[in-house]
Amino acid sequence: MGETTKIAWTDATINFWQGCTKVSAACDHCYAEAIASRFKTAEWGFNKPRAERLVKAAREALKLERRAVRQGRRIKVFSNSMSDFFDNEVPDEWRDAAMAVIALTPHLDWLVLTKRPKVMRAYMTHWPDGAARYHHVRFAADQLLRGPDPGSYSFNDEIGKRASAATALWPLPNLWLGVTAEDQKMADLRIPDLLATPAVRRFVSCEPLLGPVDLTKVNCRTEEDHEKWTDALRGTTTMWNHERAGGWGGIAPARLGWVIVGGESGRAARPMHPDWARSLRDQCEAAQVSYFFKQWGEWQTVYDRDLDDPDWRRAPATSLDGGHNGRYLNLAGGWGFHGERVVFVKRVGTKRAGNLLDGRTWEEFPA
Repeated sequence: MGETTKIAWTDATINFWQGCTKVSAACDHCYAEAIASRFKTAEWGFNKPRAERLVKAAREALKLERRAVRQGRRIKVFSNSMSDFFDNEVPDEWRDAAMAVIALTPHLDWLVLTKRPKVMRAYMTHWPDGAARYHHVRFAADQLLRGPDPGSYSFNDEIGKRASAATALWPLPNLWLGVTAEDQKMADLRIPDLLATPAVRRFVSCEPLLGPVDLTKVNCRTEEDHEKWTDALRGTTTMWNHERAGGWGGIAPARLGWVIVGGESGRAARPMHPDWARSLRDQCEAAQVSYFFKQWGEWQTVYDRDLDDPDWRRAPATSLDGGHNGRYLNLAGGWGFHGERVVFVKRVGTKRAGNLLDGRTWEEFPA
């Protein structure tokens, strides 16, 4: 468990298992894979075994639960930082046990982030109801927590009471569900399933942000003759019928309550255009949605041709830093002068690049 963590938008991390398979461009330079490889704790790739740690995670969670009660505050827990909670190569029985732990720790807010929203939607829609859920949670608690050091809880009293209280509500009130959307393609692919998944809170992580993203116009194409766009920040939809050559509006199944944005870190990190981050901030402000800007990553914008100098060609890369560690980046994400909104970015490291966007920090959380 990470009782403290460098991930700025959470208080702690708990992993019920480790290991994963890469599924999109955001996974290319996976920090978790690098850590697991270094310490030999898990393997990455299709059909590779996942390293299960359900019992350890359950006891870590109860330790954090006791701390939250003692301190009189809620603690945010990111699960799983070293894997994907809805990895389709992980058996549902593992998820069942993890869900039971979440139900038994009501003072923890569990943040679950996935790149596999279809698995998430199917699982969350079909989880047991009512009395079956109670027996499921109680059984998982007995399996996970019995042992030489079960903590200070009485199985007959405390766990039983918690199982009764926690299973009365579904979806669980302390479970936040989110998806990664590193560019518009992934936003269009993943956000519709997130909005259709039972959840009390939903969020999106645009980290690493690899291209522009418009959360107010997520493409949810339905049929050949229909196009459907969802404003994921306001919870509205617009449908367009090509046969009728007209459009009409409606209500989306849900809306996002939190947007996390950040640039990539690590040796092979890709740069983030400042206007991608600004656009998402402006979208959130207009819709009154919490916006959290985590970091620039390894790269920093040191020259903006449109803001600093109308004659931007007078300041080529060679005059800015001798031609080392710096390149021109345009709004589409390509290198060079082609395209629009060209900026000069320089690799300076995550610490020096910092997390100031237009002169201030943006670290908002849902109420």
